[in-house]
Amino acid sequence: MSDKIAYSRHGDIAVLTVRNPPVNALSQAVRQGLWDGMDRAEADDGARAVLIVGEGRAFFAGADITEFGKPPLQPHLPDLINRIEASPLLVVASMHGVSLGGGLEVALGCHYRIAVPSARVGLPEVHLGLLPGAGGTQRLPRLTGVEAGLEVMTTGRHVGAKEAHALGIIDVLQDGDPAENGIAYTEKLLSDGAPRRAVSEMPPPTPIDWDAAFEATLKRGRGQISPAWCVRAVQASVEKPFAEGLKAERQIFYDLMQTDQRQGMIHAFFSERAVSNLPELKGVEPRPVQQIGVIGGGTMGAGIATAALLAGLRVTLLEMSAKAGEAARNRIAGNLVGALKRGKISQKGHDTILNDTLSIATDYDRLSDADLVIEAVFEDMAVKKTVFAALDRVCKPGCILASNTSYLDINEIAATTSRPADVLGLHFFSPAHVMKLLEVVVADATAPDVAATGFALGKMLGKISVRAGVCDGFIGNRILSTYRTCADHMILDGASPYEIDKALEDFGFAMGPFAVADLAGLDIGWAVRKRKRAEGLDPRARDAAYADKLCEDGHFGQKTGKGYYDYAAGPKARVPNPDVMPLIEAERAAQGLTPREFSHDEIVRRYMASMVNEAAKVVGEGIARRPLDVDMTLLFGYGFPRYRGGPLKWADIVGLDGLLADIKRYAEDDPYFWQPAPLLEQLVAEGRTFDDLNKES
Repeated sequence: MSDKIAYSRHGDIAVLTVRNPPVNALSQAVRQGLWDGMDRAEADDGARAVLIVGEGRAFFAGADITEFGKPPLQPHLPDLINRIEASPLLVVASMHGVSLGGGLEVALGCHYRIAVPSARVGLPEVHLGLLPGAGGTQRLPRLTGVEAGLEVMTTGRHVGAKEAHALGIIDVLQDGDPAENGIAYTEKLLSDGAPRRAVSEMPPPTPIDWDAAFEATLKRGRGQISPAWCVRAVQASVEKPFAEGLKAERQIFYDLMQTDQRQGMIHAFFSERAVSNLPELKGVEPRPVQQIGVIGGGTMGAGIATAALLAGLRVTLLEMSAKAGEAARNRIAGNLVGALKRGKISQKGHDTILNDTLSIATDYDRLSDADLVIEAVFEDMAVKKTVFAALDRVCKPGCILASNTSYLDINEIAATTSRPADVLGLHFFSPAHVMKLLEVVVADATAPDVAATGFALGKMLGKISVRAGVCDGFIGNRILSTYRTCADHMILDGASPYEIDKALEDFGFAMGPFAVADLAGLDIGWAVRKRKRAEGLDPRARDAAYADKLCEDGHFGQKTGKGYYDYAAGPKARVPNPDVMPLIEAERAAQGLTPREFSHDEIVRRYMASMVNEAAKVVGEGIARRPLDVDMTLLFGYGFPRYRGGPLKWADIVGLDGLLADIKRYAEDDPYFWQPAPLLEQLVAEGRTFDDLNKES
């Protein structure tokens, strides 16, 4: 029997204790041990029941990720669960920690389930482009009903024990030690003469309108197919005998395994875990951070402060006046109300933050005790330098000085201080207490322990932290500038902003680039364009002024009620702004351009080709160390559809050679913008992929 499963007897009960730290993943050794344990229990004279319980942090956290992508080894999980359920003995699961994916499916294969109140369950397979493939789609709806079961499966969310009990997933909630709870519960079941209760033998749930549910789920997923196929698998649980329903589930699972979406989501899963794991920081201790300063209490500064306060840090927020400081406090209070409603903090925690851990100041000297200070002031180099000169004067030795700049040169900012080794960029995304991405911008002089502290802070704040080098826009905004320029070129050549947004939303983006610009504020792009024009545009670059005219008229997007869209009826009821197309048509006429039609496929192909080409330049120049760094930046900061894995994973899937051929074809008309990235040309010449670079790193 596997050493991952300990066998013991407690009276009439055979106890199978899972010992596969840290989270009892369902590895081949665990599966074999459970199979052998069931065999032993059934052969063990006097055993009348089996209790399955996990040691350590969890019942079963799910599949063993080290087995992902490898040929499956026997015993296969569906067979094991069927074997457990078919046992003539009474089988009980005692659950604690998490029971996710296959872990919950094992529990559903048991006849009864008890859990501690802090336990959580879920079927998160949709986040890997799959569906529950070991009977979850067949058993869960028999307990919960179709609607509730589908909601759990299609969202992949964690369900708390109290809710799981109300849904019928868990039979009993009991505080205490899981093993002791399980033994006491099993003894009671035996003394009460409780029968075997196989979920597979329960009647199927009531049917619903399957086609309508499939279409609605597909629409909610913005093109992701695995949640919608959960509907079809559950449909099989209602319309077919249980054994045939299992076969239907397995076939759908197998079909999803072959999809590009599954490739993309597996890539995203592993890359999310690898992105902050930098070899250069191995063994480098971060500096301690307990007290931070935030300069600027606007939307971004208040969001950064909120994120830090929710992570338990003490925050001093600096504003120019008492009135501005009070406005900043109110913004933070508003953010905290949202956290209170979502259950992230208690009322007591909310009050403590506002009355104790947050301080508002108007004097730089109040930052003298800070371990780290983040400036979030206006995006202007002169303003930033003034701030850093003041910080250099008042902050204690060893204090880290961070800029939240979106574009500006961190090396230039650091050079204005007497301590450039203590300076780095921490580029948050708005709203900073919600958005997951944090670009940690490492300047030329940034000390290793300062970079390590940036990543440690990101972890404290619950961020996906990506290392970026110094260039205009770092990783994300540099690539954004390029693909947004590509969209602008298509506008000049004949596409409309609304066609482009529709094509890219159909591709899977939550919003198209022009809707995003309205959300962010058109004045941001306007400021960047003016800065770049002042620095001097290359005469070969195509430029356009129609968007400037919107800004000159005071139309900055959602915050002013008009931009590319009109928001008079609210953000969700946006309609095209009728002023926009005449401005575009006038621009085309002024430049002597004859508009042509663009298909949605061509819009997507050009947009993605520009994104991939610039991303390859970013990796080739070392601004991003690995292709996966780009992918995680675009996934977590720019709304790139997760099921496509990121732009460089998407490029690998569709084929680098075809993309390069298209880029060279586009370059015949515009050789300046469509200069092929040397790294992309090299990979195609060598027959390699971006993912090969990830593996090498």
